[in-house]
Amino acid sequence: MVAAGVAAGGGAPAPTGRMPVVFLPHGGGPWPFVDLGMGSPAELSALRTYLEGLRSLPKVAPKAVLMISAHWEAPVPTVMTSARPPMLYDYYGFPPESYTITWPAPGSPALAERVQALLGAAGMKSAQDASRGFDHGAFVPLKLTYPEADVPTVQLSLRQGLDPAEHIAIGRALSPLRDEGVFIVGSGMTFHNLRAFGDPRAREPAEAFDAWLRDVTTQPAKARDAALSRWTEAPSARLVHPREEHLIPLMVAAGAAGDDVATVPYNGTLMGLRLSGYHFG
Repeated sequence: MVAAGVAAGGGAPAPTGRMPVVFLPHGGGPWPFVDLGMGSPAELSALRTYLEGLRSLPKVAPKAVLMISAHWEAPVPTVMTSARPPMLYDYYGFPPESYTITWPAPGSPALAERVQALLGAAGMKSAQDASRGFDHGAFVPLKLTYPEADVPTVQLSLRQGLDPAEHIAIGRALSPLRDEGVFIVGSGMTFHNLRAFGDPRAREPAEAFDAWLRDVTTQPAKARDAALSRWTEAPSARLVHPREEHLIPLMVAAGAAGDDVATVPYNGTLMGLRLSGYHFG
């Protein structure tokens, strides 16, 4: 069941305490459920341990998860509405077992309706998708965090165009969900240049960008949101993100965070390239 405020489409916050907001790095493809030979054992172990530990981050168990994955873009913010979302294996070229992974978490049509109501109240158009399944930006990390698949989960798309300020505003519109027992999770990567993974020449740019991102994301909200809106001015921004879809879920998380200042509970590497994760609240 979802929080009373969600199920009713509004009303008083559920007495469950305010939920945190997270931006996490989801790694590559179907790891760690399939051996991809990507990253050192120490790197992969550290990332896996971090993702598994997210279950204990909320002070009370969430009533539902709202997942914003880098792997779904639509003309307007779009929510999955299925009560039983299927799997969406949105990768190719991996071993056959990559396409048998399951994570049968229930959906939440009530939460999807609430998301649309909040976006509408903020003057934003939105849409529904009744057939959308969990993509790997969602099911890979959440299978580690909630292996029992026992938390209702809804995905929300990014909006095509990937405007950072617009996605901060989307997150801001959705922030009341935190008081309704909904755990908002952005899933992407702070480094995402597939051609550069494994290239030693990319390490210095990755370090510079990640240091900039850690600095601005841990600033007070007004300065943070202004800097994130201008992320292309960061050192090596376009080398690190030739296309920014893996960074934009952080903007949604920052918007939902409101005045909460970020912490950096994960700062590791994958194939030698720096990655970070952020918690708010």
